[in-house]
Amino acid sequence: MNPEEIKALAEVIDKVPGVKGIEFKDVRRLAELLRESPEIGSIELKGWFGTGVVITRTTGGFPMPPMPQVMPMMPAAPMAPGGPASAPPAAEAPKPAVALKEIKSPMVGTFYAAPEPGAEPYAKVGTRVTPGRTVCIIEAMKIMNEIEAEFGGVVREVCVEDAQPVEFGQVLYRIDPNG
Repeated sequence: MNPEEIKALAEVIDKVPGVKGIEFKDVRRLAELLRESPEIGSIELKGWFGTGVVITRTTGGFPMPPMPQVMPMMPAAPMAPGGPASAPPAAEAPKPAVALKEIKSPMVGTFYAAPEPGAEPYAKVGTRVTPGRTVCIIEAMKIMNEIEAEFGGVVREVCVEDAQPVEFGQVLYRIDPNG
């Protein structure tokens, strides 16, 4: 379609009853609703021809950078009476902490670890996941949303109990990408 045909089609669609474009005042009203309702994590509007708007809750300001992994300090070994020369040999250096990646909830809802009650969970500690693999379901507004892993690795921690409510951005799983 050329630009003139697109414009003509838009004018025809604009005259169809019940069909309306997304207006700025509507987006502003939805942003206000998001600000007033902490239980809503994001709002997505989809229009005709793939147009749309996504409004997502932020924590305010700029996102916080991830905190570095800190190794616990080992207590100093008491010095032997004879001085450093007679001190016991140093123990093997502790292995550095593995940087785990997190799978976070993309929405507010209820976490379900398995496809149905009594079924085997999608992912549990020790499960190897690959990108695109379903790891859980989050029910939001009576819609079951399958949550997929964005990266591969081994599940080291499941941070949520089955059927527990979750918030937007809450950590669901910790994954060892090198596992």
